[in-house]
Amino acid sequence: MSRSALITGITGQDGSYLAELLVSKSYEVHGLIRRASTFNTERIDHLYGDPHLSGVPIRLHYGDLSDGTGLRRVLELVKPDEVYNLGAQSHVRVSFDQPEYTADVVATGTLRLLEALRDYIATSGKQVRFYQAGSSEMFGAALPPQNEKTPFHPRSPYAVSKVAAHYFVQNYREAYGMFLCNGILFNHESPRRGETFVTRKITRALGRIKLGLQEKLYLGNLEAKRDWGFAGDYVQAMWLMLQQDQPDDYVVSTGESYSVRDFLESAFNYVDLKWQDYVEIDKRYFRPSEVDFLMGDSSKARQKLGWKPCVNFDSLLKMMVDHDLELAKREKTLINAGHKVICGGRW
Repeated sequence: MSRSALITGITGQDGSYLAELLVSKSYEVHGLIRRASTFNTERIDHLYGDPHLSGVPIRLHYGDLSDGTGLRRVLELVKPDEVYNLGAQSHVRVSFDQPEYTADVVATGTLRLLEALRDYIATSGKQVRFYQAGSSEMFGAALPPQNEKTPFHPRSPYAVSKVAAHYFVQNYREAYGMFLCNGILFNHESPRRGETFVTRKITRALGRIKLGLQEKLYLGNLEAKRDWGFAGDYVQAMWLMLQQDQPDDYVVSTGESYSVRDFLESAFNYVDLKWQDYVEIDKRYFRPSEVDFLMGDSSKARQKLGWKPCVNFDSLLKMMVDHDLELAKREKTLINAGHKVICGGRW
């Protein structure tokens, strides 16, 4: 029989790539989505369909990490072999504006899911494997390169919440013998990245600037350095963690670091533009406490999981720019045909 997996955050960047991976491995895939007045399934529309039809690769269930009882009901319904907790309020800058909400969803939400899972395992007798999405932001001010033994020094409410979730997972693993893994993933991007995250914000604006649809791009700190990989590569590591004989924690990274300025300059050079002609700094995008330099040491994941990144920095950047140039071309075609197009209202 095929295995069953439940993914929280399935409509996000990572959730969509993970759903694709699991479907390709013949999993029965279930996703947790929050109730909203509009659908937010565009990243998984190629997988999701009318649940009344047979052969639909994934099933979606309403639920929320703030609702422990609802989580327990979904576990009973899905009966998963594996659970991937990717749900979060994941924007670092926004976490300073909504710290309580961030802590409730990211930290306490993980605890609720662990408690629901512990109860489900106890009553069903089924052994379920669990993946928790950690973040390189947990290292914060710690000196690079950062690995599994590097002490955490979080610098945002988001990062503090992720650290709490990390320790909840370790505690439940030790206390109850559950198969729980923490993946400490460094920055991972793709054409599916949300448009408020700096890499996608740059490539989305660049496509519009190149085609004359936008004049300026406003950014914050250009000197922050990050270890950027491809999200499609990183979900492979998530899956591999749950296929091991014993649960453990793993850093997932490329081992290379570039500044926001490096990404910006490379992206604009790729389309023969000078970024200095179009970019302005807006202090509203600076964080109250900054993370200056993240670069991961993923030796453990490479040795124990047999994982390594396949897409390098230049290939990732070109993939994103090419995608957003095509998006801008479609947008311009609609405008030329007399349609009004609103692009997020952010630029």
